[in-house]
Amino acid sequence: MIDTIVFDLGGVLVDWNPRYVYKDVFVSEDTMEYFLSNICTNHWNEQQDAGRSFEEATNLLIAEYPHYETEIKMYYGCWGTMLKGSIKETVELLRQLKSSEKFRLLALTNWAAESFPVALDRFEFLHWFEGILVSGEEKLKKPDPAIFKLMISRYDLDVKKTLFIDDNAANIQTAEKLGFNVVHFTSTDTSIDEILNKTFA
Repeated sequence: MIDTIVFDLGGVLVDWNPRYVYKDVFVSEDTMEYFLSNICTNHWNEQQDAGRSFEEATNLLIAEYPHYETEIKMYYGCWGTMLKGSIKETVELLRQLKSSEKFRLLALTNWAAESFPVALDRFEFLHWFEGILVSGEEKLKKPDPAIFKLMISRYDLDVKKTLFIDDNAANIQTAEKLGFNVVHFTSTDTSIDEILNKTFA
């Protein structure tokens, strides 16, 4: 019997993508993809999710790629534009789960501490959670088991009664190894059906 549901945020409830900024900056999609694959990469951004400051991260890249200084500064300077909006179907599911009053609702997100307040101001549904564990505030990030163990400890979770939802396969694998019930969020239709089957069955 599931009594607690832990949501990832980006890619599950929030539509975030740096391409929403850079699609109007570069002359072609290929040059944009080169920039995001080789300069402002996912790996670089994830270090901010683990607690590195935006200033330090930006200066490191500018020192290495000075000819991209303007574009690098835009990554966090225009960060709010990367938040296109909520994923409406999943937010409606969250509303349904909250209204049922059957579940504790928590979130575990890889998110920089400096930018998370922007999301809190923009998305009312983030205030529906009993608690949100933010990687940048803890200086730990998924899929490190340590952040999952911190979640378990902080909220006194029984993993056998907890459902973890995430769009990242590596995060799902860690959660499974720790004993969580899981849903790998791959699409709104199939994943929402799977969540409903695991929570209301």
